[in-house]
Amino acid sequence: MKFIVSTSVLLKNLQSISGVLNSSNTLPILDNFLFELTDEKLRITASDLETTITVSMQVNKADENGNIAIPAKFLVDILKTFPDIPMSFNINNETFHVEISAGEGKYKLSGYNGDEFPKAPVVEDGTSITLNSGTLAKAFNKTLFATGSDDMRIVMTGVFCQVSDQDITFVATDAHKLVRYRRTDAKSNETGSFIIPKKPLNLIKNILASYDVPVKFEYNNTNALFEFENFNLICRLIDGKYPNYEAVIPVNNTKKLTIDRQQILTSIRRVSIFSNQLTRQIRFSISGKELILASEDTELANEAKERLTCSFDGEDIDIGFNSKFILEMITNIDSDEICIEMSAPNRAALIFPVNNENKEEDILMLVMPVMLNQ
Repeated sequence: MKFIVSTSVLLKNLQSISGVLNSSNTLPILDNFLFELTDEKLRITASDLETTITVSMQVNKADENGNIAIPAKFLVDILKTFPDIPMSFNINNETFHVEISAGEGKYKLSGYNGDEFPKAPVVEDGTSITLNSGTLAKAFNKTLFATGSDDMRIVMTGVFCQVSDQDITFVATDAHKLVRYRRTDAKSNETGSFIIPKKPLNLIKNILASYDVPVKFEYNNTNALFEFENFNLICRLIDGKYPNYEAVIPVNNTKKLTIDRQQILTSIRRVSIFSNQLTRQIRFSISGKELILASEDTELANEAKERLTCSFDGEDIDIGFNSKFILEMITNIDSDEICIEMSAPNRAALIFPVNNENKEEDILMLVMPVMLNQ
C-alpha cells in the first residue's frame, strides 16, 4: 500500500475530523485514523463509536489497495512540523509498519490492522432531506449554545429537530434558556422528530462554515447521516422524549421593549463586570422610554448603572436576568434592533429580532428571570 500526498492537504483533512477523537477510549483502536486506499482515492475515518466521520481525498502514485490504522495524535504532530511538500507513505499490509518519506527525511512508525477498526453504522429505511450547508450551519450556530450539559437530563444535551411538509424546526434548552430556530424554506415529505447530540453538531458546523453546497441529511430511529462534498458523518441519536417546549413559551406578553441591539449588548457587557460573578444578576428597570441596567456585588462593594433610551409599550417593570444567558442570546441575533417581550418579573422573557430580512427564518429566544435582590 503506497501513495503520495501533500502534507498541508492531509493535515487540513485530518484536523477537520480529529474533533471526534476522545482523549481516552475503551477501544485502543479508536486512538487511530483509519486509512483506506482504493485506486487513487484515500478515505480517512475517525470515530468514538457514537460518531463516525470520514473524509475522502485524491492522492498521487497510489499502488496496492488496502487499509491501516495509524496513531492519530502522532500523525498530526508530525504533519504540523512540515511545510507544504509531498509526503510518501509506504505501508506493509502484513506487518502494518509505516514508512514515511518527506523532503530529506525518512521516518518509521507502527500502525495497526485496519480490519479491527469498528464499522460505521448504516442508516437503513431512513428519511432523506437536502439542505443548504449555510442554512444548516446557521441553525446549529443559533441553537447549540443553549443546549444543556446535565447528563441526568440527557435529552436536553442535544438539539431537538422537528421536520414536516411546512418547515424544519431546531430547538435547544437547558431549562434556563431556550432557542427555537425555524426554516420555512426547508421541509420534508414526511414528519418526524429526533435529538442530535451536540458533539457531532459542533464538529459538522465547523466544517460547514467553509462550504456553500447541498447537504444530504438522512435519519431513522437510531442514527443521522450528513453527506456533502468529500465528508460523511454518521452519529447515534439521543434516545428519549424531548420536553414539551411549546408549553413554556409564554403568550399574551403585554410589555414590549424595542432597543438597538449593539447598544444594549455593549451596556450589558460593561454592567455585568460589576455583578456578583456567581449569580451574574443584572437588573432591568423599564419605565416610559428609559431602560436602566444595574448590577452590584455587595461583598466587593462593586456596583454599576447605565441609562439607555428605548421604545417601551406596557406598564413599568423591574426584572432580573443572568447576564451570561442574555448576552449569549443577544449575540446570536443578527438584526440591528431586538424586541424583548415580558409579562411579569417571575415569568420568562422572549427575545426576537426586529425586521428580520430573511422572511424564511423564524427565531425565538427565551430566558428565565432571576429573583432580584431587594
